[in-house]
Amino acid sequence: MGCSSCSTGKDGQPRGCKNNGTCGTDGCNKLTVFDWLSNMSLPNGEKPFGYVEVRFKNSRKEFFRNTENLSLSIGDIVATQTQSGHDVGMVTLAGELVKVQMKRKKVDFKDETLPKIYRKASQNDIDKWQKCRSREEEIKKRAREMAILLKLQMKISDVEFQGDGSKATFYYTAEDRVDFRQLIKDMAKAFSIRIEMRQIGYRQEAQRLGGIGSCGRELCCSTWLSDFRSVSTSAARYQQLSLNPQKLAGQCGKLKCCLNYELDTYLEALKDFPSQDTKLYTEKGIAFCQKTDIFKATLWFSYKEDPANWHTLSKEQVQEIIAKNKRKEKVASLEEYAADNIVIDEKVVFENVVGQDSLTRFDRPKRNRNSRNRNKNKNRNRNKNQKGSQNQKGNQNKSRKNNKKRQPKNA
Repeated sequence: MGCSSCSTGKDGQPRGCKNNGTCGTDGCNKLTVFDWLSNMSLPNGEKPFGYVEVRFKNSRKEFFRNTENLSLSIGDIVATQTQSGHDVGMVTLAGELVKVQMKRKKVDFKDETLPKIYRKASQNDIDKWQKCRSREEEIKKRAREMAILLKLQMKISDVEFQGDGSKATFYYTAEDRVDFRQLIKDMAKAFSIRIEMRQIGYRQEAQRLGGIGSCGRELCCSTWLSDFRSVSTSAARYQQLSLNPQKLAGQCGKLKCCLNYELDTYLEALKDFPSQDTKLYTEKGIAFCQKTDIFKATLWFSYKEDPANWHTLSKEQVQEIIAKNKRKEKVASLEEYAADNIVIDEKVVFENVVGQDSLTRFDRPKRNRNSRNRNKNKNRNRNKNQKGSQNQKGNQNKSRKNNKKRQPKNA
C-alpha cells in the first residue's frame, strides 16, 4: 500500500521511499491506525467529532480542534496552531475513532485550551516545510560538532523543524543532567532560529529513528507499539532463554519489548508445573530439578551425588512423587519412573538442500605449500621413470625383432 514514490522504478528496480516515510497516502507511516468506521455514515442529526489526530515528523502525534469545520480526511496536510507561528502536519485519523484514541491517551476532549487547526496547507506552506526538512541533517551534524567542542556528555539524535521554519527542536539523550546553555546560544547564533532542547529516553530515540530488528522486521516501537512497558530479566527466565545481554537487548540497548509478548502464556502454563527449586526424596538420594520443558511437559532431575546423569520425568510423575513425599513416603528411585518415558525417536531422512556435499568440506586443515611441491616433484619423477622404463622395453623389443630378421634361414 505504498504511494507513487515507493513504487517500482525502471527495469523492475525499486524506486524507494523518496518522502522518507511521510507520504500522504498513509501507507508507509509510523503508528498508523486503521479507520474501520470510514465507510459508515453518521446517524441523522449527529455532527462529526470536532477533533482530529495530526502526525508530525517520525512518531509524534497530537490532537487538534477542528473549529473551522473543515472536511478533513486521512492524508490531508494541514497548518496547525503552535505557541508561536504555525506548524505543518498530516492528518492520520478523523471521526469517532479520535475520541477513542483521546480516551486511551487520557486527553480531555472537552478541554478548550487544546490547539486548533488553522486551514489546509497551501502549496507555499508545503514548499517552505519541505525546505526546512531538507536542512535538518546538516544542522544536526553541525550541532553535534558544537556539543563535542563544548565537551558535553550528550548525543543529539534528531532535529525537527517547525512548519514555518522559525523554531527547531533538538532531541538528545544523556546519562546525567547536562548544562547546555552555552550550546543553545551558539546554535541560535549560527542557525538564526529559536532553539528548544528536549531530552528523550533510549527507547524513544529508537522509536523516532526506526530500523530493522534481529527478527528481520521493522522495530515494533516505530511501527505500531505506542506504550513502553517495563521489561525485566525475569521474563527471560520464565521463558527459559539464555541470559545473554547481546541477544536480549534491542537497538536501544534495553531489553527487547517482545519479551513481554508471550510472557502471560508462559506464566499460565507454569502454574501447573512444580517449582524450579523442587526436591524429590528417594531411597537412592535427593534429586534436584535441572531443566523444564513447558511444551513437552517434561522435567529433568539428577541426584545430588551424580549431577551429570539426568533422568526424564513427566509432569504427572513429578507431581505424584511430590504427593508421596508430602505423606513422608520415599520412592525407590527415579529410574523406575524414567524407564516409562523412553521413546524411540523416528529417524528422519533428510536431504540437504545444498547437495550431498559435507558441510565441513571447507574445514579441512590446509596443507603446507612445501609438502605440496614435494608431492608434485615426486609425481613428476615417477612419471618420468615410468616413461623411461616403457621406452627401454620398447627399444628391447625392437632390437629383438631386428635380430630375428638378420638370422639366416636354414636351407
